[in-house]
Amino acid sequence: MVSLLAVVGILVAAFVGFNIGGSSTGVAFGPSVGSRLVRKATAAALFTGFALLGAWTVGRNVIATMSSSIVPATQFSPVASVGVLFFTGASLLVSNIYGVPASTSMTAVGSIVGLGLATGSLNEALMFTIVSAWIVAPLVGFACGALIGRYVYPYLDRRLAFTTFETHLFRLDNSGSVPRPRFNDDASPRDLVGSLAVIVIACYMAFSAGASNAANAVAPLVGAQGPLTVDQGVLLAVFAFGLGGFTIARRTLDTVGDDITELPILAALIVSVVGGTIITVLSALGIPASLAVSTTCCIIGLGWGRASRAATVAELAAPTPEGEPELEVGTGALVTSRDEDVPTGPTVGDIARGEAPPEKPDDEPPAVPEIGEKAPAEVDRQSLFDPSAVKRIALLWVLTPTLAVVGSYPLFLLVL
Repeated sequence: MVSLLAVVGILVAAFVGFNIGGSSTGVAFGPSVGSRLVRKATAAALFTGFALLGAWTVGRNVIATMSSSIVPATQFSPVASVGVLFFTGASLLVSNIYGVPASTSMTAVGSIVGLGLATGSLNEALMFTIVSAWIVAPLVGFACGALIGRYVYPYLDRRLAFTTFETHLFRLDNSGSVPRPRFNDDASPRDLVGSLAVIVIACYMAFSAGASNAANAVAPLVGAQGPLTVDQGVLLAVFAFGLGGFTIARRTLDTVGDDITELPILAALIVSVVGGTIITVLSALGIPASLAVSTTCCIIGLGWGRASRAATVAELAAPTPEGEPELEVGTGALVTSRDEDVPTGPTVGDIARGEAPPEKPDDEPPAVPEIGEKAPAEVDRQSLFDPSAVKRIALLWVLTPTLAVVGSYPLFLLVL
C-alpha cells in the first residue's frame, strides 16, 4: 500500500510539474517566440535547461524549507504527501478555470500548513517569516515598478527597439561544405541588441521559475519518509517542466501569459527582471513565494509610475485645492503615453497574434517631457487592470491558499 501511494505521489508530482512547465514556458518565452527570435522547440529546450539550473542551485533551499522546515520531515507520510500535492494541483485547476495567476507556491504552503495544524507540528515562527515575505515582496515589486516607470522607463522607451522578423533571427547558411549559423539579413545592430535582451531575460525568467517551482512539485516526496532524494526530486520536477514545455506550452506560447499580453515588450522585460529577481532572492533565502504576484504588482506599479510623471511628488502628496479638478493617475500610461507621431512599441500580444505595430517615423523622437509637464498626447486613463479585475485577482490570491488550509486541515485530521 505504501509503495502504491509512493507511485501515486510521483505521478501527481509529475502532473503538477507538467502544468507548471506548460504555463511558465509561455510566460517566459512568449515574446521571444512571437518575435521569431527562437522557435518553440528551442524555447522549450532553453526553459528546461535554465529551470534545471535554477532548481539545482537556489531551488534546493525552497525544497528544504517546504519538505522539512514548515513541518518536520517525518510528517510527510505517503498519505500526507499525496494530499499536499493534490491541493497544489487543485490550485492550478482553479487558476486555469478563472483565468487568474493564482500562486502555486502559496497554495502548496497552505496545504502544508493544514498538515502542520492537523498534527500540531507547524513551525509558527517560520510561517510568520514566510507570510511577511508574501506581503513585502508585492510591495517591493510595486515600488520598483513605480520608480522605474516614473524616472527611467520614458528614456529607455525612446532608445530601445524590438523587432518582429518575418523569418527567424537565425538561419543556417548551406552555401559552404559545412552549414553555418547566420543572423537574419534584415537585422540591424540595434535589432540584435534588443533581440539578445529578450532572449537573455527569458532565460532568467526560466531560472527563477525553476528555483521557485521545483519545490511545489516534489517537496512532499523528499521528506524523511519520501521515496525521492533531493537530487531525484529536482530531476523529476524539471523533467515534468520540460515535458510540459515541449507539449502544452506550444499553445501557451501562441496565446502568451494573461499577465503581460497587453504590455509593450520593454515593459514586459522590466517586469520579468524585477519579478524574477525578487523570487530568486527569496528562493536563495529558502522562502517559497509567488512569481505571478510579484510580477503583477510590478505591472501595476510600472504603469502608475509612468502616468504619475504628469505631476511632481509635491503635487501628488498635496491635497487638491478647492475648486480645481482632482489629478487623475491611471496605470494605462504604459500603452498610450507618447506623442501621436511616436507610436509605442509592439505589445507582447501584438507579436503573439502576428499583428504589425505602426512604423516609427524616421525623424528623431521628441524629447521626454520633464516631470510635472503634461505629455503632448493625452494619457490613457484606463487601467491595465480595471478595479473589478484587481479585486478579483487579489481575492483569489488570498482565497486559494486559504482554501488549501481549510480543505487540507480536516482531511489530514481524519486520515493521519
